[in-house]
Order: sequence, then structure tokens, then C-alpha cells
Amino acid sequence: MSAIVTRGLTRRFGAFTAVDGVALEVAAGEVFGLLGPNGAGKTTLIRLLCGLYAPSAGSATVLGLDLVRERERIRRQIGYMSQRFSLYQELTVEENLTFYASVYGGADAARVQSVCDQLALDAKARATAVAGLPTGLRQRAALAAAVLHDPRLVFLDEPTSGVDPRARRNFWSLIGELAKAGTTVLVTTHAMVEAELCDRVALMIAGRLVAVDTPAGLVAGTGLRILEVDAEPWQSVYRRLKLRWPQAALHGRRTHVPFGGGEEPSSVEREALALLAGMGTPHMRFMAPSLEDAFIWHAAGAASAAGP
Repeated sequence: MSAIVTRGLTRRFGAFTAVDGVALEVAAGEVFGLLGPNGAGKTTLIRLLCGLYAPSAGSATVLGLDLVRERERIRRQIGYMSQRFSLYQELTVEENLTFYASVYGGADAARVQSVCDQLALDAKARATAVAGLPTGLRQRAALAAAVLHDPRLVFLDEPTSGVDPRARRNFWSLIGELAKAGTTVLVTTHAMVEAELCDRVALMIAGRLVAVDTPAGLVAGTGLRILEVDAEPWQSVYRRLKLRWPQAALHGRRTHVPFGGGEEPSSVEREALALLAGMGTPHMRFMAPSLEDAFIWHAAGAASAAGP
């Protein structure tokens, strides 16, 4: 069964189209990632699917229910964690969870305790005002509030924004546990390392989905190879290569030059060397593309298709 199905789903704000004709299907029990830059429309799409915005056009079903006609039934079966964690800062974690338990109308004290145990929220953390918690604990408390009522589908909107790498790893372990228990998870991110942990990923640019596949499939689908160039001054190296290969991108101080199967690696290397003549001896190597390389490639293709 599909947890989410959309057909031409669109949301406009005046003349601005934030979500543009999205067609998407998410399987039950899947960890599905929406990957894209800030402003791509990821949050608006989630709010549409949660019933917080009405569609301007198109249709969708969530957990088999019509997004417009059965919005209230949908809301009782989903959890939503926003970028700002959705908690009342002046209340303790315990007070927040008590409030959310009353809102959901099905989370008794035993369920609250079970969720807190699962998310490692001890008595000290539960007695602390949310404003006084470290970001990682605040994050876990927000997730606890979102899953108290044991939802079938959870929406997580950039849940690890601003947290340290250890907290991010821990949080993704929790996402994995939710999925193993049968919960469908739709998570937005602009971090490639997080997207690689999803079962499937949709690349979202300017309100549109430009590609949907497994992380490995998105990379393989480009047919790319990468010439990595490491030379100084790296800024000038990047500018020269970018003029010849518009989809070249910086990775730290190194430039990744993507090229397709029709180009011979030796020819690409010779041309790059000629372009960098007089700049010293660059270090070059060929490598397989990363998900970030694939994202840049798809984004550039979407921009070209959109035109000026």
C-alpha cells in the first residue's frame, strides 16, 4: 500500500508557485527523503500533505484518505515535527508531552513513558524547560511529541538543522527504529549525508521534483564520471574550469568536473590541463560521482529546461 500518492499537487501564493505539479508516491514503511536547497518548496509540500495548506490544484491521498475531504482523519494518523521543533519553550518537556498527549487523545502515561524510554529522555530532561535543553535533547523531545499517538506516518522537516554530527547520527538511528516498526517517514533535508540514509530520495528544485530514485539510482542515472582537480590558486582554477564545464562545482578547495559517457577521460584531462596552463602542476584524479555531484547535475539540467 502507498502511504502518500500525489497527482499534479500544486500550491500557489499569489503569483508565486511554491509547489508545482508534484507527482509522487511513497510506499508504506519507507524512509523517503526530500532533498533540495532552502526555498525549493520542501516545507510547503509537507504542510500540504499535513493538511495545513489547501492545494491550489491537483490531488493527493495520505494513508488512503483524500487530502481535502478527509483532512481531519489524516491529521489523527500522522505526526509532524517542524524545523523549529514545535515545542513550547517555557514549559518543561514533561509539560509539553502532557499537553500533546491531551491533544492527541490517545497517549496515556504508559505510552508517554515508553516513548521517553525509547528516545532516552530521562527524568532530569523531562523536568527541564525546553529553552534550557541542549539542541540534541530538544530535538528528541520534539520527536517524542510527534510520535506520542503512534502515528502511521511521520513528517520531519529538516529535523537535524543546527545540531552537531553526533546528535545527527543518533537522530537518524531513531528514524531507522521508527521505520523498522512499520512507520512511514518523510524527511526533508539539504544534507547529502542524510539523503544517503533514505530508502528513496526526491530531488526538489523550485517547487518541482526533478528526479526520484534510490540514492544509488540517482547517481547511476546521471551516467557521469568526475575529474577532480586540486590546484592553486583554487579560486582561479574553479573559474577557468567552470567556463568550459558549467556544471563544475567546488568541493572544499577542489573542483569537480562532471562529464558524460560520450567524452573520453583522457580528452577531458588534456583539455583541463590546457585550460590551467601557467598555473603550476595540478593534481588530477578520476572518481565516481557522489550524490552531491548527481544533485548538482540534475539541478543544472532543471535550470536549463526552465530557460531564462
